[in-house]
Amino acid sequence: MKTIVTTCLVLAIAMLAAVPGAWADVVTDANAAAAAIASKLPGTPPAVRAMAITQVSVFDAVTAITGRYPALRAKVPAPPGASVDAAVAAATRTALSKLVPAQQAAIDAYYAAALKPLADGPAKTAGIAVGEQAATAVLAACANDGAMAPNTYRPHTTAGVYVPTVFPAVPHWGRRTPWLLTRADQFRPGPPPSLTDDTWKRDLEEIKAVGGKTSARRTPEQTAIAQFWEATAPDVYWPVARSVAGMAGRDVTGNARLFALAGMAMDDALIAVFDAKYTYNFWRPVTAIRNTDGSAGDPGWVPFIDTPMHPEYPCAHCIVSASLATVLQAELGSAPSPTLTSTSSTANGATRTWKSPEEFAQEVAVARIYDGVHYRNSTVVGTEMGRKIGALAAPRLPRATR
Repeated sequence: MKTIVTTCLVLAIAMLAAVPGAWADVVTDANAAAAAIASKLPGTPPAVRAMAITQVSVFDAVTAITGRYPALRAKVPAPPGASVDAAVAAATRTALSKLVPAQQAAIDAYYAAALKPLADGPAKTAGIAVGEQAATAVLAACANDGAMAPNTYRPHTTAGVYVPTVFPAVPHWGRRTPWLLTRADQFRPGPPPSLTDDTWKRDLEEIKAVGGKTSARRTPEQTAIAQFWEATAPDVYWPVARSVAGMAGRDVTGNARLFALAGMAMDDALIAVFDAKYTYNFWRPVTAIRNTDGSAGDPGWVPFIDTPMHPEYPCAHCIVSASLATVLQAELGSAPSPTLTSTSSTANGATRTWKSPEEFAQEVAVARIYDGVHYRNSTVVGTEMGRKIGALAAPRLPRATR
C-alpha cells in the first residue's frame, strides 16, 4: 500500500512539473501532496479547512526562517541556517496528521520523499523543529474554531409527518471563527428572489431546460463543464493556484504567502456561504421543479448531478472559486495571467484551462447551472460574495519590500 501511495504522490508532483511554463518548489510540491490527501476527507468544507490550516502552518514556518513577513498564527523561533525545505515538509506532515489521520500512510510517504534529498545535520533538524512547532501552534489556535460543534439541525416538519432522515451538511459551519472576516455574516446577501419575481421565473425555466439529467438543450461543451465542476474538493482548486505559483521568478516565501492567503479566503468563503444558506433555507431546483404546478413544473425532473445536501442559496462553488480568483488576480496585479490549469476526478481526469482568474470563476458559476443544482441568481450572488472575501486577503500580507 505504501508503495502505491508513494507512486501516486510522485506522479502528482511530476504532473505539476510538466505543466507548460510552470516550475515546482518545495511549497508547491507540498501543496500538491496536501490537496490530494485533504480531498480524501468526507465533505468539502472540512477538506477546505484542512488546507487552510496546512497552508497557514507552512507559511508561518517559512517566514519564521526567512523573516520576510509577520506570522499569521504561530510566531516560532528559528535558528540561523534552519532548512526551509525541512520546515515546509514538517509543517505539512504535522498539520495533516492531525486533520486527516486516516491518510497517515500517504502523509508519511510524502514526508519521507520530501526529506530524502536533504542532508542530515543541524539545518535539517532545526527546520523540522520549526515546521512542527508552527503547525502545532496553528492547530492549537484553530482547535476551538467551531468546526467540531455538534450537529443540532432540526428538520422542518409538523408532528407525525415523515421527512427524509439524512441530515444536511455542516449546518454549524456558519458559526465557525473566520480567518479574514470579522464575522460570518459580514457579507451576508439579501434574501433570494420571491417566487413571484421575474428573476425567479427566469431562473427556474433556465435550469429546468439546461440542468436536467437528460436535457437536450445542454450542449456537449456545457455537459463537459458540468461534469468537470461536479468536483468540489481541494484537489480541483489548488492546481489553479499553482498555475500562478509556478510562474518564473517566484520564490518559496512568496508562494507560501500566496497559498496561505488563498487557503484562508476559500475557508472563509465557506463559512460565509453556509451562514447565508442556513439563514434563508432556499429550495433546490429538484424540489422546486417537482413541486411547482403548471408548465414550469415536472414531477419526474432529475438534475444532471446529485444535489448537494444543503440549502441552495447562495452558490458555494461560486463563492470559493471567486475568492480564489480574486486572490490570484491581486497577486498578478497588472501582469498577464499564465494559463490556469486543473484536472477533475469527476470528469475522468480531464484537463481544462482558462486565460484568466475571472474566466475560471465564471466557468465554475455556469457549471452549477448546467449541473442542475443552482439558479443563475444564486451563482451571481455567490460570486460577488467571493470577490469581497478574496479582496480581504491581499492587504493581510502585503508584498514584502525585501
